[in-house]
Amino acid sequence: MSNGTTLLRRRAFLYRGGLCLLTGTAPWQRAARLMAEDTVTPRLRLGLITDLHYADKAPSGSRHYRQTIDKLTEAAGRFAVDKPQFVVELGDLIDAADSVAVEQRYLKRIQREFSQLACPRHCVLGNHCVDTLTKREFLDGVSQPKSFYAFDAAGYHFIVLDACFRSDGRPYQRRNFDWTDPNIPPHEVEWLQADLAATGHKTIVFAHQRLDPAGNHSVKNAAQVRRVLEASGKVLAVFQGHSHENHHALINGIHYCTLVGMVEGSGQKNNGYATVDLHAGDVIRLTGYRRQQNYRWAAD
Repeated sequence: MSNGTTLLRRRAFLYRGGLCLLTGTAPWQRAARLMAEDTVTPRLRLGLITDLHYADKAPSGSRHYRQTIDKLTEAAGRFAVDKPQFVVELGDLIDAADSVAVEQRYLKRIQREFSQLACPRHCVLGNHCVDTLTKREFLDGVSQPKSFYAFDAAGYHFIVLDACFRSDGRPYQRRNFDWTDPNIPPHEVEWLQADLAATGHKTIVFAHQRLDPAGNHSVKNAAQVRRVLEASGKVLAVFQGHSHENHHALINGIHYCTLVGMVEGSGQKNNGYATVDLHAGDVIRLTGYRRQQNYRWAAD
């Protein structure tokens, strides 16, 4: 891994089609715990989708913008069965338009579908969400007061981050940014540190741009943010999007899981979404649908 990042030693095994990752010195004891959780109701279940890039425009390369409506409908049907306590959209809900008015129409259309989910919804701000819109315009469109915030549920703490800031601290909006220059500014880093210090719960973080080393898809100051997460001793996992790929990294005890983009590929066979079950003992089970990978993690 680049940038001098240290990956903790891990062992893996395949179980029911998923990759199970185990840290520490007694992996098979944790493997038994993972399999035992299959028959236990989770403490909390949440749903994840990312990178819908909805737009009423023709496909471009592998991106099929209009088809995300039907893909989201399929995911909503699955969530109606799985009954997550809430759903998080990990950024790039919409794609770019030539004008504010057109981009607002894209947002209104996909939000009409997203709002049909029968549970609370959270949107992480992605770079394409504010290609032409301002943050306030996007947030008002999804009825969300803030772009970064925290909340508690079922004895866990959850943090939504916003990396849509330039290196000079200015927020992304109105085509004023380079997508390879995402940053979490000092005031948000200070807020994150204080928020983690104040909670007594194990924590899950949601981001759009990646916080693990991933070249141009990573937050510029990701290493600084990782140090804050690690110092807290409370963060179990970070779920992120942006690069549209299945990817997992275990860095200093924290799982960084990147999900596939829903916009990629034509037809439902190319859809991708997930549910995440949080169990006692810091066991996390991600069940992926269509192109999304399954994961089962157990901490020391």
